[in-house]
Amino acid sequence: MIERIVNSEAGEDENTEQTEVTLRPRDFTSYIGQENAKRNLRLAIQAAQKRGEAIDHVLLHGPPGLGKTTLAGVIAREMGTNLRVTSGPAIERAGDLASLLTNIEDGDILFIDEIHRLPRSVEEVLYPAMEDFRLDIMVGKGPSARSLQLDLPAFTIIGATTRVGSLSAPLRDRFGMVHRLEFYTHQEMVEILHRSGSIIGIAVASEAADEIARRARLTPRVANRLLRRVRDLADVKGDGSLTQDIAREALTMLEIDELGLDGADRMLLSTIIENHNGGPVGIDTIAALVSEERTTIEDVYEPYLMQIGFLERTPRGRRVSAQAYRHLDYDTGDNPALV
Repeated sequence: MIERIVNSEAGEDENTEQTEVTLRPRDFTSYIGQENAKRNLRLAIQAAQKRGEAIDHVLLHGPPGLGKTTLAGVIAREMGTNLRVTSGPAIERAGDLASLLTNIEDGDILFIDEIHRLPRSVEEVLYPAMEDFRLDIMVGKGPSARSLQLDLPAFTIIGATTRVGSLSAPLRDRFGMVHRLEFYTHQEMVEILHRSGSIIGIAVASEAADEIARRARLTPRVANRLLRRVRDLADVKGDGSLTQDIAREALTMLEIDELGLDGADRMLLSTIIENHNGGPVGIDTIAALVSEERTTIEDVYEPYLMQIGFLERTPRGRRVSAQAYRHLDYDTGDNPALV
């Protein structure tokens, strides 16, 4: 598929200090949005600090780009503890997990991104560690193998996932707090853009922030990425300030329309309309038609298209809505179900 600037997954160029550290909020005050999750986490942190305990294990889930990793960092800073970061695919064996946990200190937070991709054998070792702060590992093989039990300091696991349904029930039940991060409101996106603009040193006009926010798919990561690309045009063609005209010109060059759809989104919807009369059509068929993995379509493309009402999930498959027909200038009369 087309390389996407509106992809909400983190790109390699965003793992730099400026983009991934400087723009990340460091406390709840500067963390915009997700008010319900922030309110409950603030209360849990205050209670844990009052008791002198580690905060309960936290599971954060929702579409990519909404701030799960950032929120984990905020929790660690509010607690005044160290944050150790890893991911599910990086922990391949029980020994990898044992190495992480035996080096952890009292009150530390272990953040596991993509926790749904933990191997089942690793999960089994994680259960007693989360519940009893105890590590049970096997040393050796065959008849000489023996069980070794190690006591661990009190610590917190923060897990992040875009596919909470893929977590096993025993693992999911061991999290004391489960929060779903929702898409942001338009006003919250405008606030995020003004904050990011002040950090990277560019004056963002209110009309420009509004223009970018409307096309940022209600996702902060996408908004910050668009802001950097619009800033490039402002530096080259303007005086460095970001106006509405500059924003519109840059976003038009990037082929991002008024609703934040890019070429890949439009191709996916057009493929369903032209090849299957708007659906319903199975997800595996769609994946084959657009040459993408099924999981990529489910995790990256569908959430936003469903959020704005352009794509529907039915028992028989995916179906394009009448709004999408009109947005893409297709005649709804060609599909009797939409008339």
